[in-house]
Amino acid sequence: MNGFTPSLEKLIDQFARLPSVGRKSAQRLAFHMLDMSDKQAAEFTETILNARASIHRCEICCNLTDGEICNICNSPERDKSVICVVGDPRDVIAIEKTHEYNGLYHVLHGLISPMNDINPEDICIKELVIRLGDDTVKEVIMATDPTVEGEATSMYISKLIKPLGVSVSRLAYGVPVGADLEYADEFTLIRAIEGRKEM
Repeated sequence: MNGFTPSLEKLIDQFARLPSVGRKSAQRLAFHMLDMSDKQAAEFTETILNARASIHRCEICCNLTDGEICNICNSPERDKSVICVVGDPRDVIAIEKTHEYNGLYHVLHGLISPMNDINPEDICIKELVIRLGDDTVKEVIMATDPTVEGEATSMYISKLIKPLGVSVSRLAYGVPVGADLEYADEFTLIRAIEGRKEM
């Protein structure tokens, strides 16, 4: 017996399902929720439900947005001739923090990983190829994580789009192998962007 009521145990279990949240942290979060006023709890719940209802993929780049098209794709100031391909929406945020890149993005929402049953058709590769059909894009920068899955995805996409006459480059390895882009500092990402090379 742990002394928790079934409702509290269920609340703790739900928090424990979140990434990087252990059992003790889940307990603290659950008790914090119980300490909230009814109004605060209702606002918290409504915020989660509203976010889930309104946030979806941009029709162009597949990044997350609450409009039809995201702010980056909508911006007239962005360089439309370059697309930076990333695996996850959090990678866009990491690269934007550098203030060194002014092109567009394409978010794959995953990486090819046969071990995990993630195949090319399971991620947003088809949408990328469609974007390359009008000769506007001159360069695609592969900025997937420097992992086995990230490398496999980059190579697959590179072979797919090179015949279209688009230059394909890869971030230089200022980003440590095995690291996630979202955890890289701005200076490392700046060096990686500046030192990209053709694949």
